[in-house]
Amino acid sequence: MKLSIPDANTLWNSLAPARRHKQTLTVGAQHLDEMDHVNNTVYLVWCEAVARAHAERLGMGTGVLRALGAVPVARQHVITYHRPALLGDVVRVRTTLTVHAGLRSVRAYTIDRLNANDPPQDGVRLAECQTEWVWVDPVSGRPKRAPAEVIARFGFGPAAQSVG
Repeated sequence: MKLSIPDANTLWNSLAPARRHKQTLTVGAQHLDEMDHVNNTVYLVWCEAVARAHAERLGMGTGVLRALGAVPVARQHVITYHRPALLGDVVRVRTTLTVHAGLRSVRAYTIDRLNANDPPQDGVRLAECQTEWVWVDPVSGRPKRAPAEVIARFGFGPAAQSVG
């Protein structure tokens, strides 16, 4: 079942910089499986890595979030694969924070190939992912609302336009 929210590509230009992040990488031998394409689980690793990099860029890495008393844990991942990534492919992973409501936040991701012969702006879509995160107390593990400072830093508030 796919979460019914817009994908990262649809929202990319309309969201404040605090709500989006991207990374580019090159597929290496360590990413491949016995079929000589990127293993399905690697896409999820890439999504989590870009989410962590996003949080770090905003000064909201795991250590800071723990100190503030709320950390996100994954509740559900939905990945749609369109085409395989192969050794040497240049891949862009983008994430946007699309929803924050109460105890939950949702990230959407797009994974695109950006090789020399691909369309220059959009590339070729390899996969899309959506992750529903639940905020929890890092000590008890019980659900807990994210502090207002965290929500504002991630672009869900009046200060959203100033964080970049």
